Amino acid sequence: MGPQALQKLYRETFNSDLAAGNSEQARRQIAGRLQAATEGGLPESARQHALGIARDSKLRLRIGANVERRAKGLELKHTVTTRLVSDCDSRLPMPGSVLIKKLKDRTVMVKVLASGFEYDGRRYQSLSAIAAEVTGTKWNGFVFFGLGKEGVHGR
Repeated sequence: MGPQALQKLYRETFNSDLAAGNSEQARRQIAGRLQAATEGGLPESARQHALGIARDSKLRLRIGANVERRAKGLELKHTVTTRLVSDCDSRLPMPGSVLIKKLKDRTVMVKVLASGFEYDGRRYQSLSAIAAEVTGTKWNGFVFFGLGKEGVHGR
């Protein structure tokens, strides 16, 4: 399908113009809409289940200037999610994960909890406290366990 035909089909399907340079995404959106129309789309029970999960999630969406537009009563044709915000540090793996650090002749295993960490049967509030316990010196916990942002690895 050529660009003009794709724009026409998109306008007929969504009642809005196609964003320039985004033809592959437009094809996917049109295909999704056509599939939902012919096969009935997502069942209401699945939609409600997804909404329940989203409400309980610690993630929230920030939509920037669109919030101001809605507050002023202006209609929104498109919303853009600028980023997801989480209460957890993005450098940490999910709770339940185990961090493993080989140090000289022993292996240090730390379990990541929902709030804090567990090492050697005791709970700690930070990785730095565990690193200090293991080495006897002050360490940045993220650096010690190799969880720094740009490929920083502990010794």
